[in-house]
Amino acid sequence: MARISVFGLGYVGCVTAACFARMGNSVIGLDIAPAKLEAINAGRSPIVEAEMDQLISGARAAGTLRASGDVDEALQQSDLSFVCVATPSERNGSLNLQSIRQVCRQMGAALRKKPSFHTIVIRSTVLPGTIETVVIPTLETESGKKEGEDFAACMNPEFMREGTAVKDFFHPPFSIVGAKRPADAQRVLQLYAEIPGEVFSTPLAVAEMVKYTCNAYHALKISFANEIGAFCDQVGVDSSQVMKIFAADKKLNISSAYLSPGFAFGGSCLPKDLRSLNYKAKELDLRLLLLDAIMPSNAEHIERALHTVLQTGKRKIGMLGLSFKAGTDDLRESPAVQLIKRLIGEGCEIKIWDDNVTLGRLMGSNRQFIEEVIPHIGSLLCGDMREVIDPSEVIVLGTKAVERASIAGLLRPEQVLVDLVGAK
Repeated sequence: MARISVFGLGYVGCVTAACFARMGNSVIGLDIAPAKLEAINAGRSPIVEAEMDQLISGARAAGTLRASGDVDEALQQSDLSFVCVATPSERNGSLNLQSIRQVCRQMGAALRKKPSFHTIVIRSTVLPGTIETVVIPTLETESGKKEGEDFAACMNPEFMREGTAVKDFFHPPFSIVGAKRPADAQRVLQLYAEIPGEVFSTPLAVAEMVKYTCNAYHALKISFANEIGAFCDQVGVDSSQVMKIFAADKKLNISSAYLSPGFAFGGSCLPKDLRSLNYKAKELDLRLLLLDAIMPSNAEHIERALHTVLQTGKRKIGMLGLSFKAGTDDLRESPAVQLIKRLIGEGCEIKIWDDNVTLGRLMGSNRQFIEEVIPHIGSLLCGDMREVIDPSEVIVLGTKAVERASIAGLLRPEQVLVDLVGAK
């Protein structure tokens, strides 16, 4: 049985406290609102949420949950503290960390009086770097103690939806704890030993970022479905049937496919079909802002790559990869081609290698494309990767067909490697 204190009895904190108490832990909930403390101590839920009244009344009867406003008492009688205070948006979109700072100051002052090691777990949603730059410095200043020696600061984001929060707590998609040391993460992960799902122990910033990544993707999916629905309505198509079939594809559509950060997309399908869809939407006077933003977003990746290469100040560039993706010789709308054309325009000397793209083997539309559209690039192709690497000052890795380890031994110390695809 763990001894836990939960700071902030709003939606996340109340559910967290009740669920940990239900698992047999000794839990103290803290809040500045007397009404919340009174409700919990009376065995009632201060929030409207399925199963919460039963959880709190059961935990109170079992003696595993109580509410208090005394920070010193909570720190002294617990070994782990979960911070679940609000982090609302300011008018300009920035994150308001006032409550986080206030709680950390209070906890720090209480930690100053505590002789034993304590683990502080941030469960509030905060941007990457917040624990390192706000939480830890505040705790150290107020307590006079050192993180890692006298206390640990961890990140444990929650993935609970209103209406199904209790069910989500006990059946999460995964459990993740960010910490500076594996032993600190393990103290928190032990609390989830009976909870199903994959477990991740990560650096602090990774755990902070995962919650934002999930929520941004959820918002993206909702907006995507709504825009497809709006388009379908205008052309007389049953959007529910379209999306039902779309979601039936678990290989590409509802999967991890295409979710590896890397370079821009290209090829004969995605750019063409997006342009066609967006053009038709404009004909229908539909403003599909999400779909309309995809191509500019894609182009921005090429701009960033160009800036990264030019920022080196070097002009002899070796490009590994030319086709729009590994395992094909298709050059249509290849982002590598677009990048090379921009680099040539900036006065760079370019050499190119792609195992699937050689003039001697190209035929049909690909050969016609390289001869008519980019003949200057065709003349820069080399048949051997060493011919590209040896004379170049910057090596641009633009294909996943080449592993970083396979070229590491070919590079000289003064050469710069720019990995656009996140190769292993």
